[in-house]
Amino acid sequence: MDFKDYYKILGVDPTADEKAIKAAYRKLARKYHPDVSKEAGAEDKFKEAGEAYDVLGDAEKRAEYDEIRKYGQQGRPFQTPPGWQSRTGAGAYESNADFSEFFSSIFGGRGQGAGGGRPRSQARKGQDVEMDLAIFLEETLATESKQVSFKVPQHNAAGQRMADITKTLNVKIPVGVVDGERIRLKGQGAPGIAGGENGDLYLTIRLAPHPRFEIEGHDLVITVPLAPWEAVLGTKVAVPTLTGKINLTIRPDSQNGQRLRVKGNGLQNKQGSRGDLLAQIKIVMPKTTDDATRAMWKALADKAGFDPRAQWN
Repeated sequence: MDFKDYYKILGVDPTADEKAIKAAYRKLARKYHPDVSKEAGAEDKFKEAGEAYDVLGDAEKRAEYDEIRKYGQQGRPFQTPPGWQSRTGAGAYESNADFSEFFSSIFGGRGQGAGGGRPRSQARKGQDVEMDLAIFLEETLATESKQVSFKVPQHNAAGQRMADITKTLNVKIPVGVVDGERIRLKGQGAPGIAGGENGDLYLTIRLAPHPRFEIEGHDLVITVPLAPWEAVLGTKVAVPTLTGKINLTIRPDSQNGQRLRVKGNGLQNKQGSRGDLLAQIKIVMPKTTDDATRAMWKALADKAGFDPRAQWN
């Protein structure tokens, strides 16, 4: 078996302090993390760096390693020094699948993680990640995926926290999604610890407020401003929808607050069909009038004989 120079693997001097060792390990872990690096052999280098830090980041194991390092001659197969017994008195030949043969020949099954004398963590699921995902109403009808970036917590083999990494995914927005809905993406959370399965990513949908539409279930409501004469005489109005404009017919004598239903121009439901667009009429008066216009309004008032407060009587 070949001797492993853990100092060389991390790229630090044998005199390096704990801070330098930790910094070197984090740099390599970020570089070779399987979720980030596409380099050939990245996963093996990631594990090798983790093994090196497991030893050099632990004062007790580092002292044991330094004691036998003088036996590790380049170009010669490494053998455990005659009569070698670890400082803890444990047998030095128990295998450990998470570490190399070299590591196991020295430390046995004591893959306990840097900085601690506790047994190595049991395999457990990685941390779940929660985030809000803001989407526009138009995106609920889109067929293309939406790119999502988020921070993923990282831990070493002993469960100690490392620097987060940023992960980017292309996410397909489910049909009929509603505000507050929670979507689970299995295995897209933090990596598992000691061989455990990855955590999950949970996205909570937040529908971004729209400048024109209000939401009522799967229906959309839009306010349609009309001049008084348009409401009385009727007209056609180009009304915006999520997918373009439609021509809406306003019947004569339409009333303020009246709603006109346009089928199939709302939001999608889980079955893929769409709600309706509700066009709500709002009669808007001119902000200013001149003398001639006021005279015409006066003549209209005299001619119409209309009392809007008749029900008070």
